Amino acid sequence: MKPKKSIIQAAKRLLIHLILWIFVLIFFSFFIGIESANNPTKFTFSAFFLPVTISTTYIFIYHLIPKFLLPEKYLKFVFYSVYTLIISAVFIIVSAFYGFVLSFGLKWNDNFPISKSIFYIMITIYLVVAIASAFSLLKYNYATSAKNKELQNRILEAQLKLKEQELQYLKMQIHPHFLFNTLNTIYGLSLANNPSTPEMILQLSNLLDYILYQTKKPLVRLEDEVKHIQNYIELEMKRFQEDLKIEFHCEPIPEKIKIAPMLLLPFVENSFKHGKGNDGKLKISIHIKLEEEYLKFEIINSVSESTENSETEGIGLDNIKRRLNILYEKDYELKLENDSEFFQAKLILNTSKLPTDVK
Repeated sequence: MKPKKSIIQAAKRLLIHLILWIFVLIFFSFFIGIESANNPTKFTFSAFFLPVTISTTYIFIYHLIPKFLLPEKYLKFVFYSVYTLIISAVFIIVSAFYGFVLSFGLKWNDNFPISKSIFYIMITIYLVVAIASAFSLLKYNYATSAKNKELQNRILEAQLKLKEQELQYLKMQIHPHFLFNTLNTIYGLSLANNPSTPEMILQLSNLLDYILYQTKKPLVRLEDEVKHIQNYIELEMKRFQEDLKIEFHCEPIPEKIKIAPMLLLPFVENSFKHGKGNDGKLKISIHIKLEEEYLKFEIINSVSESTENSETEGIGLDNIKRRLNILYEKDYELKLENDSEFFQAKLILNTSKLPTDVK
């Protein structure tokens, strides 16, 4: 199939070139032909200049331009161009002589029958060469631009795939934290035959559905993210029982507001995992509100004096920082504050801006 296709393309190219040179011959017959002669004589005389025109044109567009001009070998290009023009000028003079002799059969009157000077004929021929060379340059530039654009698209596609792989990797790192903590809680309650164990299993099932399936979507409703935060809090309340004091406040959220999945939940998980008060009790305060298109999320958890600063953040927040940088770039603001008693995280997110992976 490929050889047949190549033959067809070559035939089309040959036909196009043939038509173009026929137009050039007609052009020559009007501008460098013999005005006093009839049309057949004009065509015959003009046809003698066609071989040198074709040869000069093809030397420029298929040899000098691609071999010297495009690789920026300007000195060699100028040298060989001048050399080509000198040789072609000699052939133009010879072609004019033989064209005149054969067209008139060495029969002329006292007046020289050629109405145009040799210099004018050369200018006309070189004008054709220059136009063809200009189109050739445009073709090379277009082809180069198309290749560069294709290369840029491939680079962007590769970067996008790497970004998606990195996001999936970050999500996979986050998931085990939820499962590990929640399963430990259910295991402890099952040992005590706690009647709330089935309810916790159902809540865990909802969390698993969200983590394993909903997070594959580029966007989820903010309302769903908040709902699963509440489910996670309820699970942890059963685990901590009297050792937990939590305050959760969320203003009404319109259904149309969407964010990238698993952006807020890791903050909550981090607070439960690394938070601890000096009195042995964990205190957490969570506030979620919308101001126009901006989501403002704030979470504060108690920490003990013995807890190291690096431990209060953990791998969960490192991942969420990286995800925010990838997804929202400059459309968010994250502030983390840590002192001897409390760890605080404030996130301001522009919900009107789509994450980069869904643009």
